[in-house]
Amino acid sequence: MNATDFGKVAVLFGGRSAERPVSLVSGARVLAALQRQGVDAQAFDPATDKLDALSAYDRVFIALHGRYGEDGTIQGVLELMGIPYTGSGVLASALGIDKWRTKTLWRAAGLPVPDYVLLDEASDYAEVERQLGLPLFVKPANEGSSIGISKVRQSGELAAAYAQAARHDTVVIAERAILGGEYTAAIVGDQALPIIKIEPQGEFYDYDAKYLRDDTAYLCPCGLSAERESELRRQALEAFRVLGGRGWGRVDFLLDEKGGDGRQAAYFLEVNTSPGMTDHSLVPMAARAAGMSYEQLVLRVLALATVG
Repeated sequence: MNATDFGKVAVLFGGRSAERPVSLVSGARVLAALQRQGVDAQAFDPATDKLDALSAYDRVFIALHGRYGEDGTIQGVLELMGIPYTGSGVLASALGIDKWRTKTLWRAAGLPVPDYVLLDEASDYAEVERQLGLPLFVKPANEGSSIGISKVRQSGELAAAYAQAARHDTVVIAERAILGGEYTAAIVGDQALPIIKIEPQGEFYDYDAKYLRDDTAYLCPCGLSAERESELRRQALEAFRVLGGRGWGRVDFLLDEKGGDGRQAAYFLEVNTSPGMTDHSLVPMAARAAGMSYEQLVLRVLALATVG
């Protein structure tokens, strides 16, 4: 498609979620990249702009993250208005932001996920620690960017970790730690891009490691054999499709420590249906490894916009 074929494009960014600061950066970069290529793209912030004004646009690039932008709500509005938009539809977006339901579906489809337990105020925290082992992670089910996540290292810390996560969500997950390495597979169209291995210098890949620190290592090539990477890219694409994902996204997974056969088992962690597009973000890195510039990536994603 040529730049003029897209018509008038709204780039949605900002929004009302806890990830608003990240979305502002993602959206500004996407907007600039589209405009550099001659696309008639304009900024649109659902936190301040009236949604009925979207009727003036021919296509929407969603650069929102988190609630109200990545959870199916804005997708539902655009479906009702009949405006093509980037990324997954209502159902896949709603499922994808919910880590608990994502894991439930993946497990039902035969995809491996780390063992987990739902927590509440009445949970037997000592029993959960015994069941999952230490260390473990506690996270809000419906937040992204590692907001509200804690790593529980010692017995007795789980209650405080639950309280922190519960400030962000009513659904809280305790999850067994898988410590053989963290990886991500970006998906654009029907293709899983080269896998990236993430090596944070802190305890885990938290908000600071994602957006603020400059010492997080991103390895691409990821260090896996070509055969193993191909297998994992195929599984990541399957995991995305199980949820009904379309357009583009990112699937995160973990490898455990080597078993007796010298092979690391994979465990799928979560999906991101509206990935970051900042200068620290993973999808642009994977696209670059596949020979696609940032400008080419945003045009490709925009070309995949659909409704219905």
